Amino acid sequence: MKLVIVIFMLVTLIVVGCTSKMENLNEDILQNSDYKNMTVDELNEQLKSKDFTLVDVHIPEQKHINGTDAFIPYDDIENQLDKLPQDKDAKIVIYCRTGRMSEIAAQKLAEKGYSNVYNVVGGMVEWVKRGYDK
Repeated sequence: MKLVIVIFMLVTLIVVGCTSKMENLNEDILQNSDYKNMTVDELNEQLKSKDFTLVDVHIPEQKHINGTDAFIPYDDIENQLDKLPQDKDAKIVIYCRTGRMSEIAAQKLAEKGYSNVYNVVGGMVEWVKRGYDK
């Protein structure tokens, strides 16, 4: 009986230890990401004096926000860098339908050395919800 309790405690400690390490790893990834987030309200304001490249990365292709410069599927963005500014310091704003695909694409661009990448949180769903560009 004592052996069963000891084994149970060991297994519990291992599981808890692994879980906390995964949580720390996820926090490190989020904190070390080289892209920034932007709200749809910030995007709407910045579109008034647009000084960036706006890219829709959602697949399948969707209705675009007015001012969108390119459509590049999020899972192929590394192969279509020619559609983006050559200057890796140029501001690039990425969006999709909900924000998940754009997060992935933004991270890929950051890993390729782009230093001024923004992900639009909430994507088109939030854009429409706020009443923009209907």
